[in-house]
Amino acid sequence: MAARDRDAADIDADALVARLSSAAQTLDDRRDAVDEHGEGTLRSLRAALREVDALFERHEEDATGYGEFEAYLAFQDDLVDTVEDLDSDLPERDAFESLLDLFKKQTLSHDDFDAARDRLADARSLADTLDALDDARDAYDAARRDVKRAHATLTEETDRLERLQRLGDADLDAPVDAVRDPLETYNDRVRDAFADFRREASAREVVALADRATAFPLVDLPAPPSELRDYLANREVGDRSLAELRDFAGYSRSKLDHYVDDPATLKRVVGGNTSFLDRLSGSRLTLDWPPAERGVLRYRTRELISVVDSFAGAETLTALRDVRDATRRDDYPALRNAAVANAELTDEERERVRTGSVAAELDAARDRRNRLARALDDYPAL
Repeated sequence: MAARDRDAADIDADALVARLSSAAQTLDDRRDAVDEHGEGTLRSLRAALREVDALFERHEEDATGYGEFEAYLAFQDDLVDTVEDLDSDLPERDAFESLLDLFKKQTLSHDDFDAARDRLADARSLADTLDALDDARDAYDAARRDVKRAHATLTEETDRLERLQRLGDADLDAPVDAVRDPLETYNDRVRDAFADFRREASAREVVALADRATAFPLVDLPAPPSELRDYLANREVGDRSLAELRDFAGYSRSKLDHYVDDPATLKRVVGGNTSFLDRLSGSRLTLDWPPAERGVLRYRTRELISVVDSFAGAETLTALRDVRDATRRDDYPALRNAAVANAELTDEERERVRTGSVAAELDAARDRRNRLARALDDYPAL
């Protein structure tokens, strides 16, 4: 079983939905706890606690030291200012005010600061509901993200199984030669025709053909670098064949002096683009087997005719038109389905289709995918 199959089979839709539902309920509960006081009010409370904690951190050592009267006074002043600046309706404000009496003594100890922190415990617990809400949001987001990923995996799996079921139902005895014969004939002829063209035509003409082909997105000839195209169009060396030009790129500059006026430019422009020249092959103008879907193959043959007509003879074009005409057959989808099935299905896959295993897997995958889809609708993104 492929890794993708195992991934899809391991998805427990019920567990994922239950986790998301639980996360949603927790999030609602945490929201209610925050809404009881208001998120803004609790943020003010948390800010006040942080300010008091910073105050303790800043003054505790000095204010509890022997003879540190000035530090003691500075702490008292800062504490009074901090408490008096608190909103009158701040939750647990009494706990903050009680600190003024707690620290109203001649000497302070670390125990006093510990006691002060204990008095603020309820305020901290209340402020912590904000963190709990943030945690609940994160948990909800994570649960929904996992459901979404599992849904995507099961969507891919159902698509794969649907295709497998469709291919398994194909008529393997369908007359696919009606498409294959003209396609293979065309492929053989276009390879030969382009090889002749590449050997006999000037480099300028071959590169110009590749440049014209860029107007046809379904034709797979590589686009020529503009510098190389312009160089061959405007220099006498463009009259040479590609083979000669390729050889020139390997010559030393002193040897090139006998063939071109500017050896340095040829070495740079041609020598720097030899990989492009090597990719100019008739194989890039061939058609795949099994064939493409009707619309894709029809449009590709139409574009290829416009390009191949520039260098190939009538026999090549006739074979290409025969392929295009085959796409107009009413039974073309069935023929293509049979060709793909013959090329791609293993004996084990055909047996799984025949016994109904694929149909059962498809029903199960669809059911789990649909349950996850409903959960994503029921529990929207935050």
